[in-house]
Amino acid sequence: MSSQELVTWNVGGKIFTTRSSTINQFPASRLTRMLDGRDQEFKMVGGQIFVDRDGVLFSFILDFLRTHQLLLPTDFSDYRRLQREALFYELDPLVDLLNQEHLLQPRPALVEVHFLSQNTQAFFRVFGSCSKTIEMLTGRITVFIEQHSAPTWSSNSFPPQMNLIPLPPQRPSYHDLVFQCGSDSTTDNQTGIRYVSIKPDNRKLANGTNVLGLLIDTLLMEGFHLVSTRTVSSEDKTECYSFERIKRSEALAMNKTLKPGTTLMPEQSQKKK
Repeated sequence: MSSQELVTWNVGGKIFTTRSSTINQFPASRLTRMLDGRDQEFKMVGGQIFVDRDGVLFSFILDFLRTHQLLLPTDFSDYRRLQREALFYELDPLVDLLNQEHLLQPRPALVEVHFLSQNTQAFFRVFGSCSKTIEMLTGRITVFIEQHSAPTWSSNSFPPQMNLIPLPPQRPSYHDLVFQCGSDSTTDNQTGIRYVSIKPDNRKLANGTNVLGLLIDTLLMEGFHLVSTRTVSSEDKTECYSFERIKRSEALAMNKTLKPGTTLMPEQSQKKK
């Protein structure tokens, strides 16, 4: 690769090197005019084009020039300043993407675990703002119910054997699931036990507190953070555990053509005149 194919930018003291073809993909931009010398305000000095602008924000602009996508860090908040820089460099496709700020900002995924322990039984209800989280938990949680096997002629002298019947948790809606564990009385006055297993843990647990701990560990391993605990009802002492996970924003790709009726911002329209 010849040195003529590379261009070095000094933006606010930060040095960037890229191909000239990366810049020339946007011929209407101010960066292209800087590169070919048509913009007299910016000249090559010591092999570098110096631009007295924010160098940190320019790194996001250069990433957009290379990928044609806008993907910002989870904790990014300088949307207006980045939009101002995009206007300065006259990168209209980037300005259009930044007008979709509500799509760029990461959105939290919320989960609430309601836990009620009564005597030898424990009841769980999990609510999720994202149905994919509930689907993930549904695929991992299995409830095992004890079932007595019917006695045969050869087993009259032996107690009936126990079989564990696996069942998925109940799904009242796309955004919640319900299950329980512990011992309960069956219709024939026999006591059955419900066990819960949560993958990848292979244990079958009947104690509600143990199941709650395993469920919390599962959510923490999925990137959720426990943000609060409270008692929902003082009468039945239902406990509520609230979790939050910041979902990373997805990359927005620029449109190859401007949509009809696109409204330019005041600062942008002044530069168009």
